[in-house]
Amino acid sequence: MPQRASPLEPFKHPTFRALWTATLASNLGGLIQTVGAGWMMTTISDSNDMVALVQAATTLPIMIFSLAAGALADSFDRRNIMLTAQIVMMLVSAGLAIFAFTGLLTPWLLLAFTFFIGCGTALHNPSWQASMGDIVPREDLPAAVTLNGVSYNLMRSLGPAIGGIIVALAGAALAFALNAVSYIALIIALVRWKPQRAPRGLPREAFGSAISAGLRYIAMSPNLLKVLFRGLVFGMAGISVLALLPVVARDLVQGGAFTYGILLGSFGVGAILGALVNPRLRESWHNETIVRAAFLGFAFSAIVLALSRDMWLSCLALLPAGACWVVTLSLFNVTVQLSTPRWVVGRALSLYQTATFGGMAAGSWIWGLTADGYGPEQALIASGVVLVLGALVGLRVPLPEFGTLNLDPLDSFNEPTLRLDLRSRSGPIMVMVDYEIAQQDVHTFLAVMTRRRRIRIRDGARQWALLRDLESPNVWTETYHVATWVEYVRHNQRRTHADAEVSDKLRALHRGDQPPRVHRMIERQTVPIRDDMPLKEQVEIH
Repeated sequence: MPQRASPLEPFKHPTFRALWTATLASNLGGLIQTVGAGWMMTTISDSNDMVALVQAATTLPIMIFSLAAGALADSFDRRNIMLTAQIVMMLVSAGLAIFAFTGLLTPWLLLAFTFFIGCGTALHNPSWQASMGDIVPREDLPAAVTLNGVSYNLMRSLGPAIGGIIVALAGAALAFALNAVSYIALIIALVRWKPQRAPRGLPREAFGSAISAGLRYIAMSPNLLKVLFRGLVFGMAGISVLALLPVVARDLVQGGAFTYGILLGSFGVGAILGALVNPRLRESWHNETIVRAAFLGFAFSAIVLALSRDMWLSCLALLPAGACWVVTLSLFNVTVQLSTPRWVVGRALSLYQTATFGGMAAGSWIWGLTADGYGPEQALIASGVVLVLGALVGLRVPLPEFGTLNLDPLDSFNEPTLRLDLRSRSGPIMVMVDYEIAQQDVHTFLAVMTRRRRIRIRDGARQWALLRDLESPNVWTETYHVATWVEYVRHNQRRTHADAEVSDKLRALHRGDQPPRVHRMIERQTVPIRDDMPLKEQVEIH
């Protein structure tokens, strides 16, 4: 029986160890700032909706900008992107502290500063998470993702209580100032990190094309769509607890800033416990079973929190909520990373974050309005009902298991020698692949071609079609287009070892004496453009 890998295995890698340690300080400052912002809003605004919007202002930028940040993470140096994000957040946090110290902070200004800090988080997260596959080997990736959650939740168990004490004794302004200082350790660690940069054989993908490629890849990946949908539901329903916790501390438990910190710390302790049992859960249960149990466990916590008026009972209710939170989100994250090749992993993670944090932003607003209209108790109970429904959805849309496919680049494509002097932007390019298929193999051939179509479109092909010769029915031709020659080369370089299985099956079905014939053609107009212009102008005049 193979020995179980230690959940601390990623710490053997110095780069991961250094960045993880520096992240602790940044997370501590961020959580102190969260307590300060949440509690300050309760003191400068009487609206439960405005209190819940503090959480929405943090998560909304991640929903809006994550896809763009993911495209940047896949196209540019991830270390430089993270450095930029950390410096921006440090400057914004310093500005927030100055406004708070001078007494100029209003509810909407607080939301604006919180929004800009969220923008920095949106820029940082895809690059940081996509870097995990570069820092640790594939077998250590689940443990590395879990340890990232531990880093945040370890500080969540301490930071809120510390933040509550700071806010209670010295005010929220000092909490904001400490957050600004907390970014320095991670900035230094990133400056010292010297990642190995893979040589770039092709020009950098255009920003718009990179975003389109990410959207197309997700759209053609059914398992990833399931993860995004479940993340959206969990984020929208589960955020009710964190968004309304300041109101719970003030109105239901009848406490102050320190009480809020203790409640948030209890959530963090539960998250650490969840991270510790996470490896055993993944070994013992299927992913869908874990997620379904986490949905139901979080629903139970939300309902107990709504009914409780005692601090000790509320703290106990938050323990399973924290555990379910980290188990579910880390499982979603690992599933996305292990189901996505490296060339698009930043965009896949960013789309997952867009769905999850978009759900959180919408949920913060929804539960805040519900709390304003019907009370925080009803809002928490309603979110619990939604979580139960989210668990039932898994009966029809089960979460996939971790990817077992080899998604490393195949690296078998050799650019053909051309008789025409093409440039990288020459195009459009049309590709035709001829197969000779026996009649008894047609059913199998069509089934394999269904998978081939998904792979082609996922990797950038357009106008894919499968044709059958009317005079020679054994001849089938696969056709597709790409915009330029460089996109054709990029399309082929995206092929993974897992994709090779489809190519091998097609070659086995092919009955010709030679391998399937590939025609690469460039489209050309038969009528010069200058001859078309006068006709178009005449039509416009009429």
